[in-house]
Amino acid sequence: MVKKEEQTLPSPSLNGGSSISANQDANEQSNHFLPVGKVRGGSALLGMTLEELQDVCLQLSMPKFTAKQMAQWIYGKHVHTIDEMTNLSKANREKLDSLFSVGCMAPVETQKSKDGTVKYLFPTESGKFVETVYIPEGDRATLCVSCQVGCKMNCLFCQTGKQGWQGNLTVRDILNQIYTVDQLIAEEGKTPLTNIVYMGQGEPLDNLDNVLKSTTILTADYGWAWSPHRITISTVGLKSHMRRLLDESECHIAVSLHSPIHEQRLQLMPAEKQFPIADIVALLREYDWSHQRRITFEYTMFGGTNDSPLHAKELTKLLKELFCRVNLIRWHRVPDVPLKEVEMDTMEHFRDYLCNHGIPTTIRASRGQDIWAACGLLSTSPRAGRFIPSEQ
Repeated sequence: MVKKEEQTLPSPSLNGGSSISANQDANEQSNHFLPVGKVRGGSALLGMTLEELQDVCLQLSMPKFTAKQMAQWIYGKHVHTIDEMTNLSKANREKLDSLFSVGCMAPVETQKSKDGTVKYLFPTESGKFVETVYIPEGDRATLCVSCQVGCKMNCLFCQTGKQGWQGNLTVRDILNQIYTVDQLIAEEGKTPLTNIVYMGQGEPLDNLDNVLKSTTILTADYGWAWSPHRITISTVGLKSHMRRLLDESECHIAVSLHSPIHEQRLQLMPAEKQFPIADIVALLREYDWSHQRRITFEYTMFGGTNDSPLHAKELTKLLKELFCRVNLIRWHRVPDVPLKEVEMDTMEHFRDYLCNHGIPTTIRASRGQDIWAACGLLSTSPRAGRFIPSEQ
């Protein structure tokens, strides 16, 4: 194995009002992260399971118990350099440092919304970029993480799909978003993370191996030691992978539904052709949702399209007697998409109908729209004008 080197990433051209470039103000970023625009070659320890860390110890002729020490430093104390692992001998730190790095990377851009939402632009191992959104609310804070650069699903209403699919994120890429934001908000005295949602760029079930491995580390005793019920994985409903997700994870599930009518959902979401929502719901009925694990259906509303009493009635029929809840989401205008925003009173009537028919339903508060951080607006395509709000 060769000694690690540094590889320069291309710097994106970024614009936007209330943004802070990480290389413009070094005081706002931890100087322990890898330099902005740099990714170390060789192997990153971030993203390794305990067993993989044990393999590293074996490779370098270090005691097996060193792996648990490394995991505590990385996932427990969130160090940024191997030299900070002070209960490892100097000789072992030097051996590790010759071939490995912790692997955390700072965002290259930070943008703050007037409502407190913060959007980060992270580099990836492949030299591309993804967006991550921090959403504080009282004593809670949710981090919306990405799992792919772009997306294959090409949903009509989603900005991410317009940039196409440019690759899967590695486990390190996924966890780096959490690892780094956790550190940044601690330095700024902001509300600590209480929840993680895989609702950023990409379809989690289309990168299921890396998504599941990342949640394994998040919930493992040697990792973050989070409850899986603090984590939600969203999907359009790839049935071929859904059963594996249901069987191998205890995380909450959120299914993007958006229309209970097959023909209309197919127009909105091409995935409906191969994975009809009726089949997804039938699969979900095989599982018990009456305990702590939760299934939620995400329903983005479009004015004059899927917001009628007929849609509410059909949705009630589709989800009848399934222990679930529905989140109604206001759609935010995407360029060149022939859909309309819905009126709030229409959303409220829709919510009330579902609630009155036994389906707990809420209207999700829209956050970060002024910085294009709201649901469906994330994109790292230059054509998307990703840091230019549609409305000031």
